[in-house]
Amino acid sequence: MPIKLPETLPAYDILAREGVMVMGEGRAARQDIRPLRIGLLNLMPRKITTETQFARLIGATPLQIDLHLIRMTEHQSRHTAPEHMETFYRTFAEVEASGERFDGLIVTGAPIEHLEYHEVTYWDELTRVFDWTQTHVHSTFGVCWGGMAMAWHFYRLPKYMLKAKAFGCFRHRNLVPSSPYLRGFSDDFVIPVSRWTEMRQADIDAVPGLVTLLASSEVGPCLVEDAAHRSLWIFNHFEYDSDTLKGEYDRDVANGTPINVPLNYYPDDDPAKPPLNRWRSHAHLLYGNWINEIYQTTPYDLAEIGRP
Repeated sequence: MPIKLPETLPAYDILAREGVMVMGEGRAARQDIRPLRIGLLNLMPRKITTETQFARLIGATPLQIDLHLIRMTEHQSRHTAPEHMETFYRTFAEVEASGERFDGLIVTGAPIEHLEYHEVTYWDELTRVFDWTQTHVHSTFGVCWGGMAMAWHFYRLPKYMLKAKAFGCFRHRNLVPSSPYLRGFSDDFVIPVSRWTEMRQADIDAVPGLVTLLASSEVGPCLVEDAAHRSLWIFNHFEYDSDTLKGEYDRDVANGTPINVPLNYYPDDDPAKPPLNRWRSHAHLLYGNWINEIYQTTPYDLAEIGRP
């Protein structure tokens, strides 16, 4: 089954050319099934790139996905055209006022990890989002800073600044092969990492009920399940395109920002050679497993989501 997207959304043509099954509103309406309603709270500056990355992953399952793009109410994007935001996004205030419910919500990262949480201009609204998920969302997936923010909001788990940026492709271990989110996962694999902060396993272990599913000896915990809040946190970037780290590296070099060549990314660590994507299959597995787990457990009646 395809993912339902507006036919004028840039991701529609991009994914269609890649062979991802996409459909418009008219075709979706003719299918007599209830699609899974997935929200994407997009906190990243370059909205189109991020929405395409996540639509690619959640649109590769056998289920019909109805994707809703959401933004913070007062925050204005400087890197995406206002026309795009006005056409395709709703503010969280609008979504909250509507009373509607979602089978799943992805909260993306944001390049603001150097700030304390209370210094983020939209922090108060984001805490409302997190609380709202407990009554209006069946399963929430926090990515990178988004996951760290959820850990802080619900458990006051701190993030720690790194001496040097964790940047590259790092090997990770599958710690809980029996988890439904890790069906089909290898024992170890690489994941792109790009962050200046980290979560620490000792802090996570101190909270009963939190389970670390994926971790790296080099860059620490990666994927954490918080069953009490029906959520997952992932601190690294399975959603990245093949050239995402390259774009970050090239940008920093062009700006004169001190940056190391991303580790284990380019063949022979040579930026002159095109990078190889060694995480795509596990990215599809993880998000496909998440969608499948939602499908298996979410109420058919959306009004029942979030109720005891």
